[in-house]
Amino acid sequence: MPDAKETLSRIGVELKESFARNKRVMSFAEYLELFLKSPERQARSSAQYLKDVFDHYGTEQVRHPRGALTRFKLFDAPFDDGRERLIGQEEVQHRVYRVIANFVREGRSNKLILLHGPNGSAKSTFVSCLMRALEHYSTTDEGALYRFNWIFPTQRVGRSGMGFAHGGGAGYEADGPETYAYLPDDEIEAKLPCDLRDHPLFLLPQRRRAEILREKLAGTTSAGESYVISDYILHGDLGHKNRQFMEALLTAYNGDYLKVLRHVQVERFFISRRYREAAVTVEPQLAIDARAQRLTMDRSLSALPSALQNVSIYEYGGDLVDANRGIIEYSDLLKRPLEAYKYLLGTVENGRVPLENAIIFLDLIFIGSSNEGHLAVFKEIPEFQSFKARIELVRVPYILDWRQERQIYAEQVRPQAVGKHIAPHAVDVASLWAVLTRIRKPLPEKYTKTLAEIVAKLTPLEKAELYSTGRAPDRLSGDQTKELEGNLDRIFGESDAYPNYEGRTGASPREIKTLILNAAQNPRFGCVSPLALFEEIDELCKNVTVYEFLKQEPLPGGYHENRKFIQVVQGRYLDLVDDELRGSMGLVEESQYAQLFERYVNHVSHWVKKEKLRNPHTGRLEDPDEGFMLEVEKTIGVGTKRDEFRHEVISRIGAWSIDHPNQKPSYADVFPKAFTALRESYYEQQKKVLKRTGEDLLVYVTDGAHAIGDSDARSRAEHAMHNLKERYGYCEKCAKEAVSLLLRQRYA
Repeated sequence: MPDAKETLSRIGVELKESFARNKRVMSFAEYLELFLKSPERQARSSAQYLKDVFDHYGTEQVRHPRGALTRFKLFDAPFDDGRERLIGQEEVQHRVYRVIANFVREGRSNKLILLHGPNGSAKSTFVSCLMRALEHYSTTDEGALYRFNWIFPTQRVGRSGMGFAHGGGAGYEADGPETYAYLPDDEIEAKLPCDLRDHPLFLLPQRRRAEILREKLAGTTSAGESYVISDYILHGDLGHKNRQFMEALLTAYNGDYLKVLRHVQVERFFISRRYREAAVTVEPQLAIDARAQRLTMDRSLSALPSALQNVSIYEYGGDLVDANRGIIEYSDLLKRPLEAYKYLLGTVENGRVPLENAIIFLDLIFIGSSNEGHLAVFKEIPEFQSFKARIELVRVPYILDWRQERQIYAEQVRPQAVGKHIAPHAVDVASLWAVLTRIRKPLPEKYTKTLAEIVAKLTPLEKAELYSTGRAPDRLSGDQTKELEGNLDRIFGESDAYPNYEGRTGASPREIKTLILNAAQNPRFGCVSPLALFEEIDELCKNVTVYEFLKQEPLPGGYHENRKFIQVVQGRYLDLVDDELRGSMGLVEESQYAQLFERYVNHVSHWVKKEKLRNPHTGRLEDPDEGFMLEVEKTIGVGTKRDEFRHEVISRIGAWSIDHPNQKPSYADVFPKAFTALRESYYEQQKKVLKRTGEDLLVYVTDGAHAIGDSDARSRAEHAMHNLKERYGYCEKCAKEAVSLLLRQRYA
């Protein structure tokens, strides 16, 4: 093993090489050369930089019941192994990206992006992912950012005396190094950084800078669009302190611009939330966002040349200063007093902050968050319309897909954190109940007569499953299924224009996470089990005065009946346990249904084409087996319209194949109702066997295998328990709870 000295030596070499490779420090001439090699990268405003962050991590298409959606991979936090990633919210990602892209096209960020939605809808997680992506991107070659410092050397650096120490000397000499950027600390008398992180290009005279920018950035970008030079880069200028230094040095050097640039050290900086470096989160507070403070006569000032010692030099600070050239987040923005809004929104529109002694120019992305209650109050004030022109509202609702909701808790609630085994479907039942509390009753008057009749009868569970899988309820006819599934987008967007939109109210993910953690502490259950969750949900539903969503009046059809949703979810849970118990007994494998249905499709295909098919046993060409087709159709409940159904089978397979080229049809996905009917028909015949095996399984986990006298029964119980553990993730404790509940509710 290497010793400490060797380890430190190796780390030191790595850091030194990284420092040089990343060009952490350079002269202005070197920076200008870097700019001329990659002007698109070096001339980016904060909006262009943030858009490039979105693009850098790429996108992917995710399937959604209402169609394919674009997901930006940065929200999967690939730079942090997926930690604290954003689940869902693809539409929010797209809307924010569109706003950022508009800023780029306009050449300025002139609006505040306000994320609004109920508490716990992932607004903070969204911004956190953005900031963490910015942090990581700034460490890459593509994301390198630069600012500059002023370097004033000691007296001995210049051969004839530089006149720096203690204000002595008559002026500057021509002798000395070409740049002071690389001077060691013992040869530097004063180093003054720029509080605002002014862009190094601002050191070029504005007119010449504009000429160079237009010359180098003429044409199109790699995306095929014209490069828009932002107002900040094209027309911006040095901050007040930097302008003072520039003018004083030009005077001291009799206008020799190149000698002034000797004092410039260009330095790479990295975005950091922790150190408030171009990424700042502001909590709701009564604080000033920017301030100026005069520098006192410390050693740094006394070391300045005499030309600068009579100048009043101010340093700037505050949230806006710390965030400049990056992003600033105002958490719960609308909790601030009205006067703060006026000041802030004026800053957003103009990109500048007036202080007593100077005006600060900013290059920032402003983003804020608010819950719907504060936004509703804000909309009632007379000045709201003037504010609206400076705010881009982006709605962030609760997730309505319970399978997506499940991912939130599956990643946050782990066995290591709760100290117990997490039973199968514990997170499922919590997620489904949460989504049911958020579902709105459909408004039939919004649809055509045929569709209105269908949506009017949708139960909350059916609507939740529709939002999750895109599948119509099994009870609907073929025509009704087509009508409903063909209008999913309209159903999803039914309440988008309403203040009380779907996803605005309901159980918060924060509350559900607390429920799961409380269930883990229930001493009556050995695991974090669905049964423990049902108890916790029941307790929560008693606190009507605490939770707003519990105050909603129940509506016909079972909507907003939050306590009754426990029974609804329990029924869905028992369906899953029933399927898993059947599967663990190995009475029939899922592949057998697929083989049976594939054989049926083969016969139907030849029947539709009026062709013969080859008998696999005799090798003779024969007509499709009408008896076999009728038997399958009777089992899956086709009814009297068999011919119509057979043509529909071939049409649906053709449509699926168009959407999934070069793939073998997954009949379980294309015909879920048929597969459900096949399963139920078979297991209806096996109820006695299922009940007996379930009872033997309870004896097995309670008293042991020796308590089962019959060897065949003991073998079946052992086989079922093994499969429940290995295939479905049960332990003996949660298997006993689940099977016991199933037998009481379904097989009594």
